[in-house]
Amino acid sequence: MARRKKHKQHDEHMDESWLIPYADLLTLLLALFIVLFAMSSVDAVKFQQISKAFNDIFTGGTGVFEFPSPTPEGDPSSSTKEQKSLVGNETKTGNLGESEKKELGQIQQKVKQFIQQNNLTDRLGTALTGEGLLVTIRDNVLFESGSADVRDEDKAVAREISELLVMDPPRSIVISGHTDNVPIYTAKFTSNWDLSVMRAVNFMKILLENPQLNPQWFSAKGFGEFKPIASNATEEGRAKNRRVEILIMPRSQIDQ
Repeated sequence: MARRKKHKQHDEHMDESWLIPYADLLTLLLALFIVLFAMSSVDAVKFQQISKAFNDIFTGGTGVFEFPSPTPEGDPSSSTKEQKSLVGNETKTGNLGESEKKELGQIQQKVKQFIQQNNLTDRLGTALTGEGLLVTIRDNVLFESGSADVRDEDKAVAREISELLVMDPPRSIVISGHTDNVPIYTAKFTSNWDLSVMRAVNFMKILLENPQLNPQWFSAKGFGEFKPIASNATEEGRAKNRRVEILIMPRSQIDQ
């Protein structure tokens, strides 16, 4: 009877040998989570270092993924619509040195006096920009619609403007023509590019009738409708875009 009781107690004893591998498994899982956490921490540090490097390159002051979109949402032409007309007086000196600002500012004052004396404030304007002094002339001051020939009655204005361009020392001067976006196709002009180029060239020819101006200082460009300063959605905006510009360059930009 004693032996049977002892055997019964042995049968009822619970086997706990499974706890050892279970504990080992938990230890391994804990170690795995620690390693993963450490890896994620290292990656975060590396990401911060990369972000700082990009910030240093772009000098933006924000995170590398925090830069706003370069174009505003909505109407893609909204930035163009918000541009101010250069027919007026503006100052955006950009990279000009102080001496250049002063010298070009003096020339600007002469042009302003000419504009006021001839009651052309709504047709001519000046802007001191990073490229130089920009004088803007509405196309209706010089040309008939669709024509590149300077009107006879406006050649006197062009010749007076040429007097303003006589400078000592001389400066490089760029004449550029611009149009609105209304297509043109005539026997003489197959595109707005053609029209804008010939307007710039023909206006430049009138200026160079002044013997005090050396043609080597001058160049002409045509941009067609591709550099608007106002929205082409309205007649007022299109009128501002139809223009001839005279860019008086800083002396450091004189072609040798």
